[in-house]
Amino acid sequence: MALLTSSALVPHVPSVHPSTDPPAQWATDEPGVEALLEAALSSTDERRAARLRKEAVVRSLDVADRLALRLRGRGIEVDDLVQVARMALVKAALRYRPGLGTCFAAYASATITGELKRHFRDHGWAVRPPRRLQELRAELAVESERMGHEFQRLPTVPELAEAMAVESDEVRAALACSAAYHTVSLSAPTTSGAALNDQLAHPNDRFQALETSAALGSLIAELDERQRKILTMRFVEEMTQAQIGREIGVSQMQVSRLLSGILGRLREGMEDVSETA
Repeated sequence: MALLTSSALVPHVPSVHPSTDPPAQWATDEPGVEALLEAALSSTDERRAARLRKEAVVRSLDVADRLALRLRGRGIEVDDLVQVARMALVKAALRYRPGLGTCFAAYASATITGELKRHFRDHGWAVRPPRRLQELRAELAVESERMGHEFQRLPTVPELAEAMAVESDEVRAALACSAAYHTVSLSAPTTSGAALNDQLAHPNDRFQALETSAALGSLIAELDERQRKILTMRFVEEMTQAQIGREIGVSQMQVSRLLSGILGRLREGMEDVSETA
């Protein structure tokens, strides 16, 4: 069983927890902010209330900017993070009710943190995976850290799967989706100085096509007669799964499973060929 590497478990979507930081770092109210918001809430003049809230927001900009700057260098422009944080600050000023809980800075920090995390979740992916995998990946990071402290080692995939009551394949898929967060340009130079796209096979490379065809032909020859017949009906005769099912006497669902198994076997074989090439 392969152990998970620490890098695979570092969440790309930033995890900011203001409530665990020293109050002096994030929950220090600027003088008069509470009074301004209380006056805005009690005012019957909408324009005056808006001016008061605006003043409270201006005095509290440091809270938003500080939280935004803590996340710089994680794939999203700092200006975008600051804008998201300041918009969240405005939202917090509109929703805040003095005297019902924590101070405004603490309330605003929680609101800003939530908006920043949501922004990373929705806009930080170069190739966005399904929401279910995004959420599972974030939960895995938390659970892995907890289990790491408990076991004094990194947990394995099966251990994580059991702890979170999911299949091991789901855990692997969630961890693999981290690769979709950042992309590398094909024009980026390698250590040799050449661009990445210079190392890719050209689509009109006849020698590459010949090698691929020969390798695939050998793998297909290893299939039994029924499997080859299914491939021919599907990809040569272009029959539907329902038509294939009627031809060989099985259901469409069984045809789908048979095709998945055949293609999976061929795919694994081609990967082995690529690795040994």
